[in-house]
Amino acid sequence: MRRSITFPLLAAVLALTGCASTAPGATAAVVIDNCGHQVRVPKPPQRAVALNQGAAEIMLSLGLADRMAGTATWTDPVLPHLAADNAKVPRLAENYPSFESVLAAEPDFVAASFGATLGKGGVATREQFEQLGVPAYLSPTECAKDTSGGGDGARTETLTMDTVYTEIRDLARIFAVEDRGEQLITSLRERMRTATGTDASNVRLMFWFANSEAPYLAGCCGAPGIIATTLHAHNVFDDTREEWPQVNWETVAERDPDVIVLGDLTRRSQTAETAAAKIAFLESHPVTRDLAAVRNKRYVLLSGQAMNPTLRTVDGTEQVAAALRGFGLAG
Repeated sequence: MRRSITFPLLAAVLALTGCASTAPGATAAVVIDNCGHQVRVPKPPQRAVALNQGAAEIMLSLGLADRMAGTATWTDPVLPHLAADNAKVPRLAENYPSFESVLAAEPDFVAASFGATLGKGGVATREQFEQLGVPAYLSPTECAKDTSGGGDGARTETLTMDTVYTEIRDLARIFAVEDRGEQLITSLRERMRTATGTDASNVRLMFWFANSEAPYLAGCCGAPGIIATTLHAHNVFDDTREEWPQVNWETVAERDPDVIVLGDLTRRSQTAETAAAKIAFLESHPVTRDLAAVRNKRYVLLSGQAMNPTLRTVDGTEQVAAALRGFGLAG
């Protein structure tokens, strides 16, 4: 059970966020329609907290390290070119931070990549933050999902990179760095445009994020779907709209993928987090060791962030494309 917020801490947060009235000549408030919720940001944030790595890396890519008061919930090392800036930002927690620890950072804005983070059972709800005057933004990649069945939810609409670009554009507008946002989007679009030239139309892929007992494998319509579609490849579990359904190994054997894309995670919350652990399992388990991908050692190692809907999905697309060409399976 979370501890209640102490009065001095609450008072400090209210004092910080209560002075948001617009003075003459000040920047006008930004209002974003965010998953059907109106997010009003009175002025460009100066003490933002990114509650997930995906949001953190977008902020860092926009050159906002000096306006970040903390980050949390990391699955992977930060992108190398962002490491120096990331080192300047306090890490509140490797996994979910407590609501109190986020408030202690005195945020004037929070952003999350997942509804499970910014919602009941996560760090806190939007309403809890907004009652304290802290605007709370959720990645639009979470908007078109049905989470009523639990787990990671099911996609009601097929995700595309345009939704990731919307997130970048929203955050750039909130921080009043629109030009930086458009430059970043242009660069990512060009890289994806180049990747579409890879023809892997005869390749059957499987994406395994984590867990060896009941593996989380990618359904049709999330970030792995973007990767497969861009490369004209086939995801062997594209017959489910669940984001990360848990599938038994006997079903995997029936689908028998040509290539297995493995999440190489540094977190420690599931079994078989690292790619090395996944490969050891695949090559020793009686059901999986005879898979075509395992016999031929056709593995592609991706960060967890590349397999989630983030700007790193572009990196993942490029890495899978290069690996398929290296295997002689794509032109």
